[in-house]
Amino acid sequence: MDFNSGSGGGGGGELHNNQFYQCEENKPLLGEMSEGNNNTKLGAGPCKRSLHHCSSSGMRYKLLHEGDIQVCVVKHPRTFLSKILTSKFLRRWEPHHLTLTDSSLTSATPTGYMETSLSYSSIEDLQLLSWDNAPKYCVQLSFPGGTVLLQAANSYLRDQWFHSLQWKKKIYKYRKVLNNPSRWDVVLKEIRALVDMALTSPLQDESIHQAPLHIISTLLAENSNLSAQDHENIIVAIAPLLENNHPPPDLCEFFCKHCRERPRSMVVIEVFTPVVQRILKHNMDFGKCPRLRLFTQEYILALNELNAGMEVVKKFVHSMHGPTGQCPHPRVLPNLVAVCLAAIYSCYEEFINSRDNSPSLKEIRNGCQQQNDRKPPMPLRLLRPEPPTPPPATLLPLSANPSPPPQPPPPAPSNPAPAIPISSPTPSLPLSPPPSVVNSSEILVELERNNNSANARRKGGPSGGDSEPNLIDCLLVSPAVNTLSIQLPAQADRVLGCFALILKMLSDYDDWRPALASLLQPIPFPKEALAHAKFTKELKYVIQRFAEDPRQEVHSCLLSVRSGKDGWFQLYSPGGVACDDDGELFASMVHILMGSCYKTKKFLLSLAENKLGPCMLLALRGNQTMVEILCLMLEYNIIENKDTQLQIISTLESTQVGLRMYEQLCDRQRELKELQRKGGPTRLTLPSKSTDADLARLLSSGSFGNLENLSLAFTNVTSACAEQLIKLPSLKQLNLWSTQFGDAGLRLLSEHLACLQVLNLCETPVTDAGLLALSSMKSLCSLNMNSTKLTADTYEDLKAKLPNLKDVDVRYTEAW
Repeated sequence: MDFNSGSGGGGGGELHNNQFYQCEENKPLLGEMSEGNNNTKLGAGPCKRSLHHCSSSGMRYKLLHEGDIQVCVVKHPRTFLSKILTSKFLRRWEPHHLTLTDSSLTSATPTGYMETSLSYSSIEDLQLLSWDNAPKYCVQLSFPGGTVLLQAANSYLRDQWFHSLQWKKKIYKYRKVLNNPSRWDVVLKEIRALVDMALTSPLQDESIHQAPLHIISTLLAENSNLSAQDHENIIVAIAPLLENNHPPPDLCEFFCKHCRERPRSMVVIEVFTPVVQRILKHNMDFGKCPRLRLFTQEYILALNELNAGMEVVKKFVHSMHGPTGQCPHPRVLPNLVAVCLAAIYSCYEEFINSRDNSPSLKEIRNGCQQQNDRKPPMPLRLLRPEPPTPPPATLLPLSANPSPPPQPPPPAPSNPAPAIPISSPTPSLPLSPPPSVVNSSEILVELERNNNSANARRKGGPSGGDSEPNLIDCLLVSPAVNTLSIQLPAQADRVLGCFALILKMLSDYDDWRPALASLLQPIPFPKEALAHAKFTKELKYVIQRFAEDPRQEVHSCLLSVRSGKDGWFQLYSPGGVACDDDGELFASMVHILMGSCYKTKKFLLSLAENKLGPCMLLALRGNQTMVEILCLMLEYNIIENKDTQLQIISTLESTQVGLRMYEQLCDRQRELKELQRKGGPTRLTLPSKSTDADLARLLSSGSFGNLENLSLAFTNVTSACAEQLIKLPSLKQLNLWSTQFGDAGLRLLSEHLACLQVLNLCETPVTDAGLLALSSMKSLCSLNMNSTKLTADTYEDLKAKLPNLKDVDVRYTEAW
């Protein structure tokens, strides 16, 4: 179809009538006035334009990209015959599936009227048409030489086609004009007009606001020589579009540049603040939009450059949390943490990228020095001042510090101090070869292996294994090296200080602390950051907040997520690279963990295998938590080596608090032997309303070595009575029906009562967290979980792990 055939003769003046009304959306674009007369008729049939669409009726439409519609083309008549052929009685309508591309209107079947595409640039005017005597809903597209009529099925579809075509036509013209700017004062006016058009459009679609932003971002990318004032004017002009839309990637890069170059500009506070707030509240995945994260990072750094510095950043973080005790926006914390992690990672990015040219963790561990096979230059330097001297023995006198004393050692107790082994007793430890050395101009890292920890791990696994050592193990330092020295550039140091302080702010909010602890587990920082003394010192405040929080979901994140993967507990324990306080934080972490449900053999066994020396040293210095730890190790028979047991006893007897607790342990052991002595009843039922104290008083009154069946049903006992129940060696049947026995007690029973066969937990407050611990009780053959908080997944897991389980009651649970 030739849209340019025919002339604009006298018949063209009959295409309009006196009822034409030009609405706001039909105003001329870029100062161009549309051409046409106001007294026209379409063919021979009278028509009129709809007026209600020109008012703000509140109707909203979705932007059309394609659809089915009837098409008719009316060319301007030049002869009497052509006028007859174009009359409404002889018009021919063609069905087409039209697509609204960025530059033209095309048909999926390019035949007939739509043989060629209709370019938006050739459309002179768009109007809505309706007839008095015919229910037809049409859109009129005027072009040189004729008119295209699009007939929809109803008025709503007609209006949707009208607004969509109008939007496509205008955005096409704006794109052409702004792609070839001449005068920037005119361009700024056009940008404002483009923004106003997007804000007032009745179309509701994400692309309505994104398309202008993409046009402007392309304009800025192709004109990088703009002045700072031009930058600010453009940012202010597009600010209304950013209130409900994320900036596109290229625009984010432009914003980042502005934050770096003019951090004190008022645009940063007045325009960027609501944009960043929206990003933090609504963004779902920074992985798909990394430049949004970078823009947020640069915005926070710009706030840090203001006169008030971190006070402004602190106010911003508080504004994101809100004034109440509970933040109403669940995405704020994960997004803030993601920004902090990325910023901290960027501080060490150059050194992280150098790992390909530096020894691997495994090679560092094994003392590899094959430098000739590596590519120069190597930007990470691992150095040691001088080769270590092998110690004559692995025993550490209690009266001295474990390292050559830069400070006077603490006063020794009056009692003679026995020697404490840091690891399993051996005649001597082999001297480890020096680590590989590579050069760097910007960073010096001193890393040293902890020989005792390495020997303990070799004891736990096959010697000379090929497995990669875990992160914390590679960063353990020997007593000869107390600090690690890392030098970062000044800018990287400021970035590190800013975002480490934000992590500290986040840990101060009670409602954010559980989620923050979960996000920081496992350790998400690179080993270069963990080797940086300044960073670990700043992060120590966050770990202290976790250790002080009584909620289990918070302080449990101090431990590793799985066996062989160390966590914050290992990093800040004595011997760890981050420990700078002689074990005070370590003792605090152990205290909070022991105060919850972690008073178990597994936790004590891990301490005995990895941190026995520090525990004994802190106990010698009078730390009550460590004294309790050593007593529990003796009580639960965690330590098998007789010499080590004697050393622990000597350590306990060297302080008053230790001596008192050891004497209490001896009394409990005598009572335990009396309790477990053969004799006494085989069945026992406590009266209803009995308490934990009543059970303890009863079991201390005689011998119960033969007790096999104990019923505590309908009593008031809690998980605390598990400390008494685990002392019964012959117990096979336990009835806890309708008691307050909970998850913590189940965990303790699962470690000590391996022979239990029948367990009744009906109407107890146990949950999946405690019921999962029963999977280690392989002797269980009858289990009643009626009316508990058991879920279907946990039930299936228990059935798979308990082969002898035959009688199960899960009525009135989710698994029923």
